[in-house]
Amino acid sequence: MDNKADQISNLLKEWENSRDQLETLFRERKYKNAKVLMEKGITLFIQFLSWSNEVPVGQGEPLTFTQYEFKPVNVEERLGFVISRPNLYHSYRQLSELMIEQEKLFMKRNILKKASKP
Repeated sequence: MDNKADQISNLLKEWENSRDQLETLFRERKYKNAKVLMEKGITLFIQFLSWSNEVPVGQGEPLTFTQYEFKPVNVEERLGFVISRPNLYHSYRQLSELMIEQEKLFMKRNILKKASKP
């Protein structure tokens, strides 16, 4: 397994851990406590989106989604919603769905990459 694959694997494990904690916080209606973990989750998603498209993660630069070939449908609007309202349960659900969709796209990309090699 190459370094990039290890990084993505670690990122997904980190998200799984955060997701479990967020699930508990929202179940217990501790919305204010969820904000920090949601912000971490948003950062993980942006990192995953960049890495799975082999685009460097821009630090402090505004996101431009046109550079990503493999991205969830309406990612810009959906992520914008999540970023603007990180302590809503609906934002958490949306972020979870974005991660699931991006993981599927990442797998698809890897399959296409392997198929195109002679």
